[in-house]
Amino acid sequence: MAKYMIAANYTMEGLQGVRSKGAKARADVISGMVEKAGGSLESFHFAFGEDDVYVICDLPNDESAAAIAFTVSASGGATTRTVKLLTVEQVDSALGMQVAYTAPGA
Repeated sequence: MAKYMIAANYTMEGLQGVRSKGAKARADVISGMVEKAGGSLESFHFAFGEDDVYVICDLPNDESAAAIAFTVSASGGATTRTVKLLTVEQVDSALGMQVAYTAPGA
């Protein structure tokens, strides 16, 4: 499974929903959604600043992550930004690969 970070920002309608049902209810809904997509929720955090919510989860593939992003955004309650996370081992493997590249202007 791959690990993803989903950053979400509530619309006014979405924020009103969180206020009416509470933060725990929202975290439970997200956990259930991730599990039904075949994944598992590692953590769910509300935040202040640029984003309202950060979700770290394991999902079976990029298509599952995209399906979640499309579904949440289409709901009108929030917009999302999904980041695929890499392990230290994956980065070390990538660093060891040879890639043919010519810089612009070279």
